[in-house]
Amino acid sequence: MIKKSVLLFGLLFILCSCKNENAKKASTAVNPVEVEKDRVLLLAAQYLHAKPVTVTDSVSSRSPGGIHDFYSEGDYWWPDPEHPDGPYMRKDGLTNPDNFTADRQAVIRFNQIAGALTSAYLVTGNKTYLERLIPHFNAWFVNENTRMNPNLNYGQAISGRVSGRGIGIIDTVHFIEVAKAIEISAKAGVIAKEDLDQIKNWFQEYLNWLTTSNFGIAERDNGNNHSVTWAEQVAAFAHLISDEKLLNFCRKFYKETLLPEQMDSKGAFPRELARTKPYGYSIFVLDAMTTLCQILATPEEDLFNYTTPDGKNIGLGLKFLYPYLKDKSSWPYAKDVLHWEEWPVQQPALLFGGLAFDREDYLQLWKALPADYSSAEVTRNMPVKYPLLWLN
Repeated sequence: MIKKSVLLFGLLFILCSCKNENAKKASTAVNPVEVEKDRVLLLAAQYLHAKPVTVTDSVSSRSPGGIHDFYSEGDYWWPDPEHPDGPYMRKDGLTNPDNFTADRQAVIRFNQIAGALTSAYLVTGNKTYLERLIPHFNAWFVNENTRMNPNLNYGQAISGRVSGRGIGIIDTVHFIEVAKAIEISAKAGVIAKEDLDQIKNWFQEYLNWLTTSNFGIAERDNGNNHSVTWAEQVAAFAHLISDEKLLNFCRKFYKETLLPEQMDSKGAFPRELARTKPYGYSIFVLDAMTTLCQILATPEEDLFNYTTPDGKNIGLGLKFLYPYLKDKSSWPYAKDVLHWEEWPVQQPALLFGGLAFDREDYLQLWKALPADYSSAEVTRNMPVKYPLLWLN
């Protein structure tokens, strides 16, 4: 009897010790809301009275489209010194500041406004933040005078060569947080049904173009980060309009094409390492893949833990890149030709991966890295700027 009492006491002691240890662990865990709260409220205050700016506000004389058509020019294309009036030539990794990017900047600005105001609502419950977004949603997707046409026929054009390319689709990856902001606003009941129907119809038309046009198919099959960001967009927009068929396609595409064909056995992405900015592109594609896993996650489908028959999974990608995010000086490959000093920042791969795999080291690094960045290069390569939207 005494032995049983001693055993029972010992078992209770162990259980209590485990419980206390778990409590201690939970108390040191990173809370994304606490990390983000001050930042998003400050940004929301700046954007609260911002006026809508769409593609109709800046028009390039070089665009073959109309004022409602998105237009941009490829970053790495420059005039040929030997033939100044001839077709542009490519300088990979070197951005030509004279190319037209105003429409892309308008999309990024929209992303910033939508993300900040929606995040402020999530941390305060104040619907005023969402109500201030309605004019922006209507300007981009409803108002006949200011809306954008739901295609990217003229994205990343090249002077003297092409009026648009499939890889231009990457320019609207900044719409994924806009789509999430619309979802949250609709759930909060602040969007009129008629407007919401038109907004969803816009995304339905854009999805049709993304998945059936020649440019859309070319981007899907590009084979590097462009294919991943295509899937990010299709998944986010399909989630908004509840298109389960496209969501299931994206899950299959990730498992059977993106992950096995782009990641190597070490967790690296060889196509990105071959570029002139291997560090920045490696970060970008890992962020994109983890975000895709986050968008597509369901109780029945956990893409974070999905593993290919030859052992590849997103955890392997995080394991490969984490040491170099923690200590960039240990990067064993070539340095980026530009913007080397500007990476890393608060990469969403660290946050989403840290939460998925219960890795506090990932979460602590995410928290420690810069949350505010002014670099145009970093901003355009950060489609997830407001992670609270994705944890809602």
